[in-house]
Amino acid sequence: MATVVVKLGSSVVAEANGDLRPGVLERICDEVAALHGAGVEVVVVTSGAIARGMRLLELPIRPRAIEDLQAASAVGQGKLYRVYDELLRDRGLTSAQVLLTFFDMSARTHYVNARRTLRKLLDWRIVPVINENDTTTTDEISFGDNDFLAAQVAVLVGAELLVLLTDTGGLYTADPRRDPGATLVEEIGDLEELDALDIGFATSPLGSGGMRSKVVAAEMATAAGIATVIASGLEPGVIGRAWAGESTGTRFAPRPARHSSFKLWLKYAKPSHGTLCVDAGAARALREGGTSLLPVGIVEVRGAFDAGDAVEIREAGETAVGKGICNYSAVELRRVMGRKSAQVREVLPRATEEAVHRDYFVLA
Repeated sequence: MATVVVKLGSSVVAEANGDLRPGVLERICDEVAALHGAGVEVVVVTSGAIARGMRLLELPIRPRAIEDLQAASAVGQGKLYRVYDELLRDRGLTSAQVLLTFFDMSARTHYVNARRTLRKLLDWRIVPVINENDTTTTDEISFGDNDFLAAQVAVLVGAELLVLLTDTGGLYTADPRRDPGATLVEEIGDLEELDALDIGFATSPLGSGGMRSKVVAAEMATAAGIATVIASGLEPGVIGRAWAGESTGTRFAPRPARHSSFKLWLKYAKPSHGTLCVDAGAARALREGGTSLLPVGIVEVRGAFDAGDAVEIREAGETAVGKGICNYSAVELRRVMGRKSAQVREVLPRATEEAVHRDYFVLA
């Protein structure tokens, strides 16, 4: 069964003063129900808990302190979900609240468990309504207004389409709020086309994202073979048109070289704890030969990390080569870097041959 992930930004969920947009939410739930009725599985990823809490607490501007953001989220989260639950129930749908954290995405066991839970909810024809658990974690609040989370969820459930709804018509050649000559980019077939665009960091008064975070989310989703659309959530019918492949907003074509979900998790979700600087030969072998990284090709070890942690791999310490899971701790690797395999075994008899195995490595 086909699956669509629909993400609503804070500027779609709420007005600038924090009041919810009931008409917008009702219409979007109508569109979700229409897709669901046509046999399409739908996952909703929503921002707006902090915005909702701000309004209920009568806060004039978005707080900056983490504890203030967490408290506002604690006030707003349940009340925001209740709105979705009631709207979807009125349309004959059962929903489930799912709160995820960055740790759920970065720890492989939690990642797999989240996937199983979401899969079971969809099998039961339940609409998951997902948000970050801002109340108990600090990492999420700067996560890009849930864009990254939505892309991760799309990968988790193997979606065919990710729809990122914002308060602008899509991706423009420049910020339309600053440049009246900016024009809408209707389709991105190759991510290199983005180099010619002025993609800013501007956010709404209530949100934490911006167009750049949406482009990064599109990059991640399309790498998994998932088409992505950035469009206005204030425009009626946009979800149905996006699913039908009709022109709406900016569509990012899925990339043909689809990565496994594991390598996407490694590239985008698992945090790095250090850097391995490699020589030109090792960099070339990783890029072109699909080989593993051996200690002999490492010229410098930066940071403190344990075996099993993710590390960035760079050529001459500057040019990014990729990211992988290291089989050595930083302390061990400093003892054996630059040595051939036989010499490594003399120093660390039980060490594996590869510092980073090719199955646990992804190119930058």
